[in-house]
Amino acid sequence: MRLLGLDRTGLAVVLAEAGLLFGCGVSSSTNSSPGQQFTPPPPLRLSAFETGLNLPVGFEVPDDGTNRIFIVEQAGTIRIIQAGSLLPAPFMDVTSKVESGGEKGLLGLAFHPNFSANPRFYVDYTRRLSTGQLQSVIAEYQVSAADPNRADPTSERQILIVDQPFDNHNGGQLAFGPEGFLYIAFGDGGSGGDPLGNGQKTDVLLGKILRIGVDPPFAVGKQYAIPPDNPFVSGGLPEIWAFGLRNPWRFSFDRADGRLFAGDVGQDNWEEVDIITKGGNFGWNIMEGKHCYPPSVTSCTMTGLILPIAEYGHNASGGNSIIGGFVYRGSAIAGLAGTYVLGDLSSGHIWGLKQDAMGTWQLTLVLTHNLTVSSFGQDAAGELYVVDYGNGAGWRLTAGP
Repeated sequence: MRLLGLDRTGLAVVLAEAGLLFGCGVSSSTNSSPGQQFTPPPPLRLSAFETGLNLPVGFEVPDDGTNRIFIVEQAGTIRIIQAGSLLPAPFMDVTSKVESGGEKGLLGLAFHPNFSANPRFYVDYTRRLSTGQLQSVIAEYQVSAADPNRADPTSERQILIVDQPFDNHNGGQLAFGPEGFLYIAFGDGGSGGDPLGNGQKTDVLLGKILRIGVDPPFAVGKQYAIPPDNPFVSGGLPEIWAFGLRNPWRFSFDRADGRLFAGDVGQDNWEEVDIITKGGNFGWNIMEGKHCYPPSVTSCTMTGLILPIAEYGHNASGGNSIIGGFVYRGSAIAGLAGTYVLGDLSSGHIWGLKQDAMGTWQLTLVLTHNLTVSSFGQDAAGELYVVDYGNGAGWRLTAGP
C-alpha cells in the first residue's frame, strides 16, 4: 500500500489495531559538554481523544477563540470536533472534486491568520482532468454566512494549480507563517529518485516550499501576491521559498520563535528533519539526509547544501516515513517545552528532538505504539495530538508513566 506521499519500494504499511502504548526514554546523547549533563525530553504516552474518523490526514485549529478542531479526511471531507464531540455533519465535502487513494486526496488545510474577521480558509487537494492529467489544487473557500460550522461550497477560488507528473510525492501541507504569508509544500513530483530532477530546479514548483500572499493586491496574471522579499523574485520562480526537498509531507512553525521545521520523507535509507530557511537548498536529489544519493555514490558536491538537523535510518530503531510534528509550547507536560516532537508513519516510534548546550540536536525516543500515524496536531493551548490513519482516531500526547 502507498500512503500520503510516504511510499518507497518494499514498504508495507500495516494498519494495526490500537493496543497498549509504552513510554520510552532512550536518548542518543550523553554529556552535552564537560560537566554538563544533557537532559532528554520526558517519556510520553497517548490518551484516547476521538474515534469515528475516516482516513484522517490532518489536524488544524483556527485562531478564533472557539477551540474547535478541524480534521482533514483524505477522501475530501473536513470534520469538526467541538466541545469534545465529533459533529455529525462535515464542515466541508469536496469528494466529488477530489481524486483520493494512495498518496492523493484532500491533503492540507490552513485558516486565514485573521480568521475571526475574515472567515476564509485554504485547502490542498488532487484532482484528475478528463485528459488524464493529475493536478494539485490550492483553493480558497469561505465559511457559510448562515452557519460557522459549514463551508460555503460555492465559494471556491482556485489560486494555484500545479500539474503532477506522477501520482506520488504530492506534498500537501499548508500553513501561515508568523508574518501572515501562506507556505505550501510540494514534493518532487513522484516516481522514485526524482527522475526529472525537480528538486534542484528553481524554474519548477515541485520539490519546494512556496511562500505567497493570499490578500490583494495580487501579482499580474496570478490569484495571489508575491512577497517582495522572496528569494527568487529576480531569478527562478518567485513563489519559491526553499528547494531541494523530496516530499516535505508535514511542516510547522515554532510558536515561540517562528522557525520552520519540516520532516522530509526519504527515498532508500534516510529520513530527515530540516529547519527551512529563506532560499535554502536542502540537497535532494544530490543528498538523502546527510548522505550522498544514490547510495552507490561515494562522494558528492555538498557546496551550498543545507544538511538536516537530524536523521534516522530505515531500520528497527528508526522507521520508513517521517511524520513532521511540532515544537511543544504547551504547559501540561513538564520538561517537554522547546522540544520538536516527530514520528514515523508505521514504525511505532515518536521522538523528541532537542538541542544540547553545544547546539547539537539530540534525538530521543519518547514513545512507542502500534498506530499508523499520518499527522500531528496542535491545539490552541499548544498541546499535541497524534492523527491515527489506520484506526480513524485522534490521540492526545500526555506525560508518560
